[in-house]
Amino acid sequence: MLADGHAAAREATIDRWNASDRPRVVITGGGTAGHTNPGIAVAEALVRRGLDASAIRFVGAERGSESELVPAAGFQIEVLPGRGIKRTLSPAGVRDNVGAVIGLVKAGVRARSLLAAWQPEVVVCLGGYAAVAASLAARAAGIPVVVTEQNARSSATNRLVSRFAAVCALPFPDTDLPNGVVTGNPTRHTVIDAVRSADREGARAERGWPTDAVVLAVWGGSLGARSINTAVADTIETLASRTAGRPVIVHHVIGRRDWDGDPGRRIGDLDWRRQEYEHDMASVLVGADLAVTRGGASTVAELALAGLPAVIVPLPIAPRDHQRANAEELSAVGAAVILDDAEVGDRLLDLVAPLLADDADRARRAAAAASVARPDAASAVADLVLDRAEPSGPTDQEAS
Repeated sequence: MLADGHAAAREATIDRWNASDRPRVVITGGGTAGHTNPGIAVAEALVRRGLDASAIRFVGAERGSESELVPAAGFQIEVLPGRGIKRTLSPAGVRDNVGAVIGLVKAGVRARSLLAAWQPEVVVCLGGYAAVAASLAARAAGIPVVVTEQNARSSATNRLVSRFAAVCALPFPDTDLPNGVVTGNPTRHTVIDAVRSADREGARAERGWPTDAVVLAVWGGSLGARSINTAVADTIETLASRTAGRPVIVHHVIGRRDWDGDPGRRIGDLDWRRQEYEHDMASVLVGADLAVTRGGASTVAELALAGLPAVIVPLPIAPRDHQRANAEELSAVGAAVILDDAEVGDRLLDLVAPLLADDADRARRAAAAASVARPDAASAVADLVLDRAEPSGPTDQEAS
């Protein structure tokens, strides 16, 4: 496997090619932002290596987040028809799956046509429906495939593609894919730069968070997390009484699904601030003292980058319980506490109140979170991609 510092030691990777010979790369997959943004992060790292953005093409799904996120990031994308297979034996599910299989065949034909036209040297598989068609098309054409997994427990697509992939980039050492290299989960440079450049005092001042206040940040994705939202609402007055005597701010991002327009209220020394969506996550990560959130791959990576301790409530319906596995990477070093979704209403208060009161405990957990951060993950994956794009294959250092 590559050493953690491998990417930093090879900043001039792209210099192996003349400008006219630099490789073409296809990045395929997506579905959710948690899959798509790591792919964009890899593309951005390749551009920083010297590739022109026009040499990087995305292949995604019509229904996926990539259809909007990729163009917004400045890259080209082609979307494939169809949808994923449903894991159900109900009559409606069977009918949908028949259509999904037909759609997959059509997507495969389209993917082979795109690869024949573009002639990429390497294909990067992110997971998700569209990645199946493009990765199988790459195999048929003899194009090397690099899998990059975002979660501690791999997706069905990536487990399939890993059987013939040249290498698999892993977010954690225990991620269950063969021929793996631990790179970390790629994070977009805009997030990394924002976290690195933001100062705690400045972030808090910009938001109107007093320097002597303890800030609890609560969020659950763009739609929100209903169980977390309900638990906070049900216990907020008790939390205010248990933290009385010290200013506390609860920065609560509700999400679109449950947003009711209520901006929150002040309860004694506690200021409960509610909002629908958060546009500046970097300042929240840097300025907050404690988080309550889900265990998505990008969230876990960003908590580590910011050194923010957390109570993580894994989404119970996540495939293969991958959010719990993600959270365990922070829990194992003492950076996070894992709380079952079914128990969040009963136990959230008893977990959060002591953490808000204990500055030393939070400081220890913050240092533990920062100790497992991998800010060079996108760069490390870019190295793997460029190695497979080269006819001579991986470097001697990696092969060893």
